[in-house]
Amino acid sequence: MNLAALILLAVKASIFLNVFSLGLNAGMRDATYLLRRPRRLARALLPMFVVMPLFAAVIASAFDLHPAVKIALIALAVAPIPPLLPKKEMKAGGEPSFAIGLLVAMALLSILFTPLAVDLLGKAFGTPARIRPAVIARLVLFTVIVPLGAGMLFRRAAPTLAARAAKPITSLATASLIAGLLPILFTAEPAVESLMRNGTLAAIVAFVLVGLVAGHLLGGPAPEDRTVQALSTASRHPGIAMAIASANFPQQKLTPAAILLYLIVCAIVTIPYLTWRKRRHAGMTGGMPARHNLSRSR
Repeated sequence: MNLAALILLAVKASIFLNVFSLGLNAGMRDATYLLRRPRRLARALLPMFVVMPLFAAVIASAFDLHPAVKIALIALAVAPIPPLLPKKEMKAGGEPSFAIGLLVAMALLSILFTPLAVDLLGKAFGTPARIRPAVIARLVLFTVIVPLGAGMLFRRAAPTLAARAAKPITSLATASLIAGLLPILFTAEPAVESLMRNGTLAAIVAFVLVGLVAGHLLGGPAPEDRTVQALSTASRHPGIAMAIASANFPQQKLTPAAILLYLIVCAIVTIPYLTWRKRRHAGMTGGMPARHNLSRSR
């Protein structure tokens, strides 16, 4: 096994362990939270699967961006929530059941939505584009459904052990992620730098900001749900975006670098929003640590 394969294995292991540890603190009612609330699910779909693809299409058609950047933004716009996001949302005061329920619902719906959206956007731009539902299903299965379900089953079988194991597993997953991402960042630095011109940074920043604003405004009356919706709309699944790009535009070798640049920009741009929501949540709870009671019922 070469170094590249080891790095990829470390990243995959980190994702699996992070989502597994999320499942150690979740139940079936959390996973199906939005599936049992069709009206709230429909409201959540609007910013993620309507606003973002439309905005990405406008950016791609109106500005003279590098083709790899245009492809990356459109692919990201039709990708669902990244599997590592719910923990960040919960730390910012987001409601755990809504965060986990949204992750599961968007992952499952993306199996049908993403191929359809790719096809429609391809026709709109006069460039035939396809992604097989089986490709999305495989990514969703192994990055969300399987690890989350395994964690939930472990919690059901051994709740005390699951509670004790969640934190060490999360720490191991974080270490694995850092070990995997650092070499990728160093290796991709020249390619990323080559894209940082002609308004690329401004376009990506705008993409993230529109996601935050649209998600927050359309997130419903509950402040904790607005936090989850905003971050979920601005943050997209890089693995699915890369699968879309590689399946349709394999000649664009810089698209992975554009997606990596988006991840860096998204992490930076969302910091002020995260800080604001954490402070607001602390003020609402009187400065007490957040108590995330899963399996809630409204």
